Amino acid sequence: MIIQSITAWFYFGAWRILRWLPENFVYANAYRLADIATKRNGKSVQRLRSNLARTQKDITELDLELLLYKSMRSSARYWCDTFRLPDWSMERIQGTVTATSEHLLLDAIASNNGAVVTVAHAGNYDHAAAYFCSKGGRIVTVAERLKPEALFKKFMSYREAFGMESLPIDGRVIPTLLLRIRQGGIVALAADRDLSRSGINVTFFGGPARMPAGPALLAIRTGVPLIYAGISYTEAGIHIDFELVPIAMTGTENERVAATVQNSADLFAKGIARYPHDWHMMQRIWIDGDFRERE
Repeated sequence: MIIQSITAWFYFGAWRILRWLPENFVYANAYRLADIATKRNGKSVQRLRSNLARTQKDITELDLELLLYKSMRSSARYWCDTFRLPDWSMERIQGTVTATSEHLLLDAIASNNGAVVTVAHAGNYDHAAAYFCSKGGRIVTVAERLKPEALFKKFMSYREAFGMESLPIDGRVIPTLLLRIRQGGIVALAADRDLSRSGINVTFFGGPARMPAGPALLAIRTGVPLIYAGISYTEAGIHIDFELVPIAMTGTENERVAATVQNSADLFAKGIARYPHDWHMMQRIWIDGDFRERE
């Protein structure tokens, strides 16, 4: 409980203090701290190194270490963005996003028929959500319940402030998401890691992994498009690559969901392989026991 309270106060303090300090100072020092954390080689850094190694076949030891430093800095940038985004102007939010095949999502917003967007933990998905909320999208997501409760509510209110509805993950979330889609909403879900421990088995970068069924299940049950959004950082902001996820049309619902989740995993792999440094995955993904640690 004490550790949870300290963690919460750290986040609350960062949200306040890092918004007051000069931007260049904040990011420069965040990158220095990221470099220090990389050198200390804690468990999260080891896991990130292991995950990155899976995404780059035949990468050399030196190149992997350079990629690790770059990825840690990208993660630090994400957190600085998170703490400072509440003060960004609408002009900055809109003017720092570029996209490929943006019409896939804009058409869904304009039609008011709903859609499901599936993303990886890459780049800054909150920046992307704020951008499309400003374009008229009614975006809904789910969030892992954090402890203490005050911290969880802070993250919920942070997203609600720029127009995104955030729902806690629980047994009642699927019916609520189905309702939002039928009301014309856009459900956006991070789906490169299974939080339920009952996900779909997929092949990911040649190894066995599990990913959540939710995005595929929602798209199949409602008939709306399932859209992959690959988010990466640019010098000024973010770039988003959109692509339709092929939805399996034959078999039972479970078989269709499994095949569609694999299609989504393939698109994740394509995007991550292109921008591996912006994939901030410090948790276990593969289930074959391969955990690459270096001292």
